Amino acid sequence: MIAIFNKFKTGLLLLILSTSFTLVSCSKDDELDIQNDFPFEINVMPVPKDIVNGQTIEIRIAIQRTGNYHHTQYYLRYFQFDGQGTLRYYDDNPYLPNDLYPLAKEQFRLYYTSTSTVSQTFDVWISDSFGNEKQISFQFNNSN
Repeated sequence: MIAIFNKFKTGLLLLILSTSFTLVSCSKDDELDIQNDFPFEINVMPVPKDIVNGQTIEIRIAIQRTGNYHHTQYYLRYFQFDGQGTLRYYDDNPYLPNDLYPLAKEQFRLYYTSTSTVSQTFDVWISDSFGNEKQISFQFNNSN
């Protein structure tokens, strides 16, 4: 009977020590840091430098993330400084300058159509839901 009591006492002591260690190692000060805000880069395929009135140029863009957080949303906005033209996403309606548009994919194509007989300059900003933002500038010379 004493031998059983000694085994029980040893087992109880080990249980108390392991529980104490677990509680101490999981203190609130050592919270797990989950990162969901990852910077990104923008890759743009080369585009022509010259354009004529009425011509449409395809702009291929890829967002390259440094990490992956499933709920990150990307947005696009643009502003045209010189000349006139329209920018659209695939077959969607043309974008309005400075309006924010959600992007459905991280690899996509924009189509810029010139409606001007002078050089054209515009910037595209791509941002994410955490406030990270990248700017891409485009300049097309009129070749009429």
